[in-house]
Parts: sequence; C-alpha cells; structure tokens
Amino acid sequence: MGNREDLLAGARRCLEEKGYLRTTVRDIAAASNVSMAAIGYHFGSRDALLNLALSAAMDEWAAGSGRLAGEGDTAGERYADTWDRKIRDFGEMRWLWTASVESFVHAQSSPELLATLAENQRQARRMVAAQLRGVPVDAVAEEDVRALGSFHIALLSGVMVQALTDPGQAPTGRELAQGLRAMAELLES
Repeated sequence: MGNREDLLAGARRCLEEKGYLRTTVRDIAAASNVSMAAIGYHFGSRDALLNLALSAAMDEWAAGSGRLAGEGDTAGERYADTWDRKIRDFGEMRWLWTASVESFVHAQSSPELLATLAENQRQARRMVAAQLRGVPVDAVAEEDVRALGSFHIALLSGVMVQALTDPGQAPTGRELAQGLRAMAELLES
C-alpha cells in the first residue's frame, strides 16, 4: 500500500478505536506510520480523510446489508428479518454508528462535511427506495425516493439511536413490521 491507502486504513482504525471527534491528526499518522504532513498532502485535512474513511466503511456496510433477507418468505417476514440484521449490526459495529452520529454533530459547524453528509443521505434514500421496490437505482421513481426512501432513512436513524442508547429495549424487526402495519391501519381510518 502507498501512503494514501495507509492513511485511509489508519483513519479507519482510529474511527473504530477513538471515534470521529476524538481522533487527531497525530493519531492517524501514528496508526498509519505516515507523517502528519502526508494527511494534508493527500487529503487536505483530517476531516476530509475521516470523512472518506467513514464513507468507505458505510459503503462496505451497505453492500453487505443492502439486500432484503431471506428468500421464499413473505414480504413482511423478509422485511422483519432485514431489520433484525440491521439492529444486530448496530451492536456489532457500534463504532461505525457512533462515528456516524459524531460526524453529524461535527457537520453542524463544518459546511463541507454537512454537504457531504447531505449528498450521502440523498444517495441512501434512492438506494433504499430501489431496494424496497426491487428496481435498479437509476429506475426508482422520484416519488419513491422522497417518500419511501426518506421514511426508511428516518426509521433507520431512529432505530439506530434506540439500539445505541438502550440495546435491550430497541425494537425487533417483527415489532417494527407490526408497528408499520398498525400505522397503516391508523392512516386508513
């Protein structure tokens, strides 16, 4: 690996061990065995490097969790199984979700990071809507991106915070599916 790749790997290790807000340039340089100056040369700033490392980790997670679970089950069972897997991921990859929340907090004073997170969120809405509809990302209707995608990203964020805050009381996939059915009934009445 070259310095750029070493820095990305070091930044990821720092995110896993220290989180987004507590990671310093010195930490990344030490974790990657590369000079602190190389961060500026390759990425421009600590934030830009951490953002890339966090984004890559999120992409990795999304690639592994993006498909609906189970084949042959009902749609409701697949949906519940998918949520159970995501909730399990929140506990197993706590560092990723904590770093994600920390990056959101930091973005409130970093216009560049806020723009990056906003773009990632737009892409996530589209991807989620496409997965739920079973269509390619470029074929998903804009209405589904705004309604279905936005709804599920909001649900994902809320469930993630519940799972990180009080894992024993976080909803299960079955409870989420049941809650959605109950909400649909209320909306129909």
